[in-house]
Amino acid sequence: MRVTPFNRRAVLVTVSAVLALGVGAGSAVALPRQERVPGAGGGAVSRVAEHPRAEALRAALVGLPDGEATSAVVRAGGRDGRWEGSAGVRETGSQDPAVADGRFRAGSVTKVVTAALVLRLAADGKVNLDRPVQSYLPGLLTPEFEPVSVRQLLNHTSGIQPGDGFGDSWEEQYAHRFDTLNPEDVVAAGVVKGPEFSPGTRQHYLNVNYTILAMLVEKVTGRTYEEGAARYVLGPAGMRRTSFPGTDPRLHGPHNRGYQLVDGKLVDVTEWNVSDRWAAGDMISTMDDLERLMTSLFRGGIVPRPQLEEMFTLPAGVAGATKSAGLERFEIDGVEVWGKTGARPGYNTAVVATRDLSRTVVYSVTGTDAHAQGLRIGQRFGFPAFLQG
Repeated sequence: MRVTPFNRRAVLVTVSAVLALGVGAGSAVALPRQERVPGAGGGAVSRVAEHPRAEALRAALVGLPDGEATSAVVRAGGRDGRWEGSAGVRETGSQDPAVADGRFRAGSVTKVVTAALVLRLAADGKVNLDRPVQSYLPGLLTPEFEPVSVRQLLNHTSGIQPGDGFGDSWEEQYAHRFDTLNPEDVVAAGVVKGPEFSPGTRQHYLNVNYTILAMLVEKVTGRTYEEGAARYVLGPAGMRRTSFPGTDPRLHGPHNRGYQLVDGKLVDVTEWNVSDRWAAGDMISTMDDLERLMTSLFRGGIVPRPQLEEMFTLPAGVAGATKSAGLERFEIDGVEVWGKTGARPGYNTAVVATRDLSRTVVYSVTGTDAHAQGLRIGQRFGFPAFLQG
């Protein structure tokens, strides 16, 4: 597998890059009047607009920074009311409060953009979801593989195995945080292992599926994945501060720093080259932009409704499947919700909503063990927005 040091120019593609192409940006989500209320502990600032679960959401912020996170920014919305809160610190050793409107690593929330892009291309007749990926990218998979459809890549039932990274231990990954793994090489390392199972028989959530989808997008459009995402998804949603950093390990603009708890000490992991995640998890975004993505997408403003159904349809006949095209189905206190979580070193992110957008939540949390504690972070900062009573 080819490993190169950080030496390539970052791929920073935002909405501004496509406005010149004539793609209009959607209208921004309007915020209600914001009211400051007493701090919820740890320097918290909350802004309330009659959300039915405001107290539970506020309580989640109490005590930050703590052992689970150094900062959190949470926004709950929808027809049932609206609430925003932030707590914690911008960086450890400082009394500066958490940045509420900063940029952060969105992790696997990137997959929502990728799935929307592929489905939009399907609506335009450029991609057939039932067609094998082998016909779009001949030679990518070995003869051992049965036909793998585009839909099976989208819903993680392809049977393609993951490629190899820089090792499983924290020490190995941290030592290589500025190095580059070529995404195509990561795919090749997975393919050489052969199929894990017959396509469509099981569900295994893996980044490799969405890396291959990005390769497919570039093949059928003749443009880079980043250009396609900006033209068909970011632009229509009005996501003006979202970018794909390429091999640049930095977070540009205001942001909360991310940390990993190692042997009782917090190690700064803000700077990290995540280019190997590419269309599966390298996006950088903001609270405003992710809310715009969720509301525009669910309303049919990015993907036409016939293709949008793919995002709310679990694969048939696959036991235990919870993931669709780009989203995951959750049930919280008897309420069905759809969304996506993401984790990169130092950062936990999520966008979750009821399908009718009566309740929504977006959060960015600088979790101290982001990959291992994703569920706990969701239960603490996101789930309360959907509790009944």
